[in-house]
Amino acid sequence: MGWIINRVIVILNMIKFEHTVFALPFAYLGAVLGSLVVMDRLPSWGQIGWVTLAMVGARSAAMALNRLIDRHIDAKNPRTANRAIPAGQISVPAVWWFVIVSFLMLFIAAYNLNKLAVQLFPLAVFVLVIYSYTKRFTWACHLVLGAALGLAPLGGWVATTGQIDGVALLLFATVALWTAGFDVIYACQDEAFDRREGLYSIPARFGLRRALLISRWLHVGTVLGLLLLWLLTPLGGWFFAGVLAAAAILIYEHRIVSPDDLSRLNTAFFTMNGVMSVVVFLFAMVDVIWG
Repeated sequence: MGWIINRVIVILNMIKFEHTVFALPFAYLGAVLGSLVVMDRLPSWGQIGWVTLAMVGARSAAMALNRLIDRHIDAKNPRTANRAIPAGQISVPAVWWFVIVSFLMLFIAAYNLNKLAVQLFPLAVFVLVIYSYTKRFTWACHLVLGAALGLAPLGGWVATTGQIDGVALLLFATVALWTAGFDVIYACQDEAFDRREGLYSIPARFGLRRALLISRWLHVGTVLGLLLLWLLTPLGGWFFAGVLAAAAILIYEHRIVSPDDLSRLNTAFFTMNGVMSVVVFLFAMVDVIWG
């Protein structure tokens, strides 16, 4: 039993399980907004529970798959050579079992929600799998990752409504743009490695300066998307304040990273994006409860 627990701990560290905070608040936002807009009520605690299980399963499977698929690339990159698989801390079969169990969690959650959630399960799996291969053939890989994370709020919406409409797709696109923007920033640290290895990314294709400019425009799209959500949903003043706070966080994120200084990149990527997703959700909930 101790051996299994140790392996699970290694895998959870490998996939940065704590960074589930990036996507989970947006999944909850999708669930709450969908229920309010379509059903005119809040989601049940049971629905929130299944959404949580689905998100944990989906993100865990996606991250573990990424580590599996990229293990040979990671071994060559000094920044990632100490990750669990290339460092020999965990075996490939053990990670595959973790992936299978994680996808099973996602399917069980979908099965207990509604028919559309089950029907969309293969599409979700496809997007989560294909992302790790895209850096081998297109610099638009960041947009594919955006689509993968954008499935979080879309999945939350489907979970509580059993349908997809224009507002749901707007929420999907907003989170996709946000994710793609911060992934471009994160990829800047591997610009030289990606070029040397023939891998594709926006920094490798366009250079650091233009990559950071593209990231800024993607985040402008994020803020515009949040403003449209404010206009198209019952959310009011509190959510608008949350949008302003999110814009301020994104501005700060871009101010602390420059082509000449990437020393605070991890702060921009890990800390500020986690804060932003939580802030947007909390302001939305305050609006729902007291607005």
